[in-house]
Amino acid sequence: MKRRNATRLLASLAGLSLAPRLAAQPAPTPAPPLRVGPARAITSIAEAARRVRDGDTVEIDAGTYRGDVAIAVWQRDRLTLRAVGGRVRLLADGAAAEGKAIWVVRGGQVGVEGFDFEGTRVPSRNGAGIRFEAGQLSVRHCRFIDNEMGLLTNNDPRAELAVEFSEFAHNQRPDGHNHQLYAGTIGRLAVADSHFHHGTIGHLLKSRAAVNLIRDNRLTDEAGGRSSYELEFPNGGVAVVVGNLIQQGAQTENPTMISYGAEGYRWPVNVLALANNTLVDERPEGGRFLSVWSGEVTVAEVGNRLMRHGREIDDPTLLRRQADERATRQPSGKPAPQN
Repeated sequence: MKRRNATRLLASLAGLSLAPRLAAQPAPTPAPPLRVGPARAITSIAEAARRVRDGDTVEIDAGTYRGDVAIAVWQRDRLTLRAVGGRVRLLADGAAAEGKAIWVVRGGQVGVEGFDFEGTRVPSRNGAGIRFEAGQLSVRHCRFIDNEMGLLTNNDPRAELAVEFSEFAHNQRPDGHNHQLYAGTIGRLAVADSHFHHGTIGHLLKSRAAVNLIRDNRLTDEAGGRSSYELEFPNGGVAVVVGNLIQQGAQTENPTMISYGAEGYRWPVNVLALANNTLVDERPEGGRFLSVWSGEVTVAEVGNRLMRHGREIDDPTLLRRQADERATRQPSGKPAPQN
């Protein structure tokens, strides 16, 4: 495992911005927004998705939309989808776009703001609030509650996802698994100012992205939560984790809070940077704050606060030592257990 001056490394990574890297586009004359609501000409979100054109804005009146009225597949470019007049609650009620999610997004640049995605169940047991398959997606002020998977992406390395001011909770399938947010092998994931809580066996946030910026979030089991990892980067990549509150609850079965590289490194650059986070371990027998798996990895950490059972740990080198203890894999390729 490579060592590098933490301050210098973090400074070099500070230029990573939250917003997706959008391609330059000409500024066309905006069309009037498509308005959706019970008293509008368009009453179904699915109908709006069929009518929409590149560059359109869709405004959806506040209220609750259920089943086939709520589900949609968005395939156009430069779309803005927003709730107006209050929150919009989307209840799956047994329906799912393409058998995947309440909304499937595979257009170009798409912005989503002000929606609650709830209750998706599908035969594959990966029913998501949003299934993101291609393009650049920005999600702001949304909630993903009681789905089988909160937000799930495909594995397009050109895709980029940004999430801000959003909440993910109680997303699990009947066997008590799945993750609150699961990013596949996409190009870039940025998550900020969001709250992840009450996972069950699955992870609060799992990402296989090449580049990850995880900033100023609350990733916490809380009372009754039983998440596995609170934060996992199973294939490495660049992961910048700054200013987060990360808490492992008393009922977790997995002793590790943050895991990096457990399923093998697939990206050409593997860097983990941890700065100014507060890590709280409430596991009765004590847990592990960090596991970094064997491979060509650079780890930097600075300014992190470690808490256990309500007290700050007076050991400034503990996180560094855990980072330097290379975890190994069993012959099957699965991670070997760590103390």
